Amino acid sequence: MSYLHRIYLVPGFFGFANLGELVYFGHVRTFLEREFQERNVPVELHIVPSHPTASIRVRARDLLETISQTARGDDGPIHLIGHSTGGLDARLLLSPNVTLGDGLDPTPYASRVRSLVTLATPHHGTPLASLFSSMLGARLLGVLSLFTLVSLRYGRVPLSVTLKLASLLRRGRTNERMATLLDQLFTQLLGDFSQERRQALVAFFAQISSDQSLVAQLALEAMDLFNAGTLDRPGVRYGCVITRAEPPSLRGRMAIGISPYGQSTYALYSFLHGRSSQFPESRRPRLPPEQAERFRLADGTTPSLRSSDGIVPSWSQIWGEVIALVKADHLDVIGHFDDPANRGKHMDWLLSGSGFNREDFETTWRKVTDFCLPPAITREADGF
Repeated sequence: MSYLHRIYLVPGFFGFANLGELVYFGHVRTFLEREFQERNVPVELHIVPSHPTASIRVRARDLLETISQTARGDDGPIHLIGHSTGGLDARLLLSPNVTLGDGLDPTPYASRVRSLVTLATPHHGTPLASLFSSMLGARLLGVLSLFTLVSLRYGRVPLSVTLKLASLLRRGRTNERMATLLDQLFTQLLGDFSQERRQALVAFFAQISSDQSLVAQLALEAMDLFNAGTLDRPGVRYGCVITRAEPPSLRGRMAIGISPYGQSTYALYSFLHGRSSQFPESRRPRLPPEQAERFRLADGTTPSLRSSDGIVPSWSQIWGEVIALVKADHLDVIGHFDDPANRGKHMDWLLSGSGFNREDFETTWRKVTDFCLPPAITREADGF
């Protein structure tokens, strides 16, 4: 009898896995189901509904509860795939002797995990955490998150909103006037949804407002402490997919073209990239020689400390084996990239000029599948 492999897809910061048609991992799920089927490996995929900005500990409990509700009654292998902070949730769950509270014991399920793949995960923190930890930063984070939701739902945000947001970010001032304008933009963005959807989004952001512990935990210093106390579980393969987008430049701005929408979203990307690329030398992880070879660009060079996917520094994303280093922004890698042949299915959240496309997406996720299913498992799907 073949063992059923279970894959748990863990969303990142502001994960909106349960907002109806706004499917966070939709493209990934479709690809992995097909890929496992082609390899004759039985698989069942689960998307984890996480508290959006609650602490890593709370989100790890969300993951454990999802596993316990779906994997009870069988003893097949489990694979965890976490995007962004979802990778941290999975790492904490797997840490030996971890205490998640509520009398929950992750050991029966953690012992079945065979692999953990993290994608664009801030293992060593992100400078954006400091920006978003202020009251004004929290407002900005809410607008940016709603901006993303609107982009994925409708394909693009109304031009009037993108122009106003880009103008605000270019000024770089933090005052009451900016806070008021951010609140106005948030209300305007909500107005583009139906009444039912607005109610769901208001409830979603109310949940966020009640617990934003995750923001502080993603600071560089906080992640240093997290790493000191979160140990890898023996017997689990840890791998990472690292993302790097092109840094903002005049050439990039020209490549976007004269579209006001494109220029506005590029300004947004430029702002985020500039704030997320401040990664200190003291936090640079050391790579073994064989992993260092995989952490190279197509021209043979290693990404600089200022390399980023617009949200997380590339060097911060290293944990375990380097599965792939891909030229992509933070959401490209989970399928939210510009795909003219499938417009309406693949929506780019903002124009970063990464050039990530369907071929890149499939190549990346085929490597992830290879990592989860080494040749021995692929040949013997009926055993661990």
